[in-house]
Amino acid sequence: QVQLVESGGGLVQPGGTLRLSCATSGFKFDVYDVGWYRQAPGKQREFVAEINNIGRSPYEDSVKGRFTVSRDDAKSSLYLQMDNLKPEDTAIYYCSGSAYGNNYWGRGTQVTVSS
Repeated sequence: QVQLVESGGGLVQPGGTLRLSCATSGFKFDVYDVGWYRQAPGKQREFVAEINNIGRSPYEDSVKGRFTVSRDDAKSSLYLQMDNLKPEDTAIYYCSGSAYGNNYWGRGTQVTVSS
């Protein structure tokens, strides 16, 4: 059974830091491209960052220089270090994995940036 479980979300003040984690099981994590998406209230889900199975990691323009995506294949886990958070980063953050025509999603973790 495929599972992706996000954790690490919460309420943080502008300029603050959070680190999201995504623990996965049920698929061969090390050959998958994995990444993070987010969905703000009233908006469509959007791409945030990805890291593929050879380490390439594109980012959405608004998070470049503030967010860092990483993976630990030995732990089948994905991470998103988020620094200098802004109110516009408020959203539900989802991790995903894709390969061989498969696309898996977690249930998301809420990130709220507010003073």
